[in-house]
Amino acid sequence: MGKLSHFGTRGEVRMVDVSEKTVTTRTAVAQGFVKMSPAVLREVKRLRNPKGNPLEVARIAGIAAAKRTAEWIPLCHPLPLTRIDVTARLCQNGVEVRSEVTATAQTGVEMEALVAVTAAALTVYDMCKALDKRMEITGIVLVKKTGGKSGDFFREAGAAPKGNHKKSARSRAR
Repeated sequence: MGKLSHFGTRGEVRMVDVSEKTVTTRTAVAQGFVKMSPAVLREVKRLRNPKGNPLEVARIAGIAAAKRTAEWIPLCHPLPLTRIDVTARLCQNGVEVRSEVTATAQTGVEMEALVAVTAAALTVYDMCKALDKRMEITGIVLVKKTGGKSGDFFREAGAAPKGNHKKSARSRAR
């Protein structure tokens, strides 16, 4: 295991100096889940949510949040992102949110992918809370990252937090 990179020699917090790092293409994928009751899920499927389509609003919120990650996380570098893809899909007991972020830069995009998923999941919650405030946001994890000095990372199959993320019959048909 490596050392914590955001601390100087005397323990002071610092932003990592990436000026000597090689510019490479870096990609990160993250996912999360919003668990909801069958009643809320039914209303989302019917697009009868009082605020509109939460899946599309969540997708846009995730994209917008990824672009502003350095404002969310104090020691993150602002990056020139070249691709952000956020999906929100209906599953058997909620909504699975995934993001994929790419940049050609001197540092990775893991935080951008995680922020995108977090913002999208929070948006699903916000859009549906009028129906039920007992929803749960779970399983926000980095699935994989490629590029950079530390090499590639792939979460082992089955290592993601447990939950019933099966697609519903309706979302499989899409």
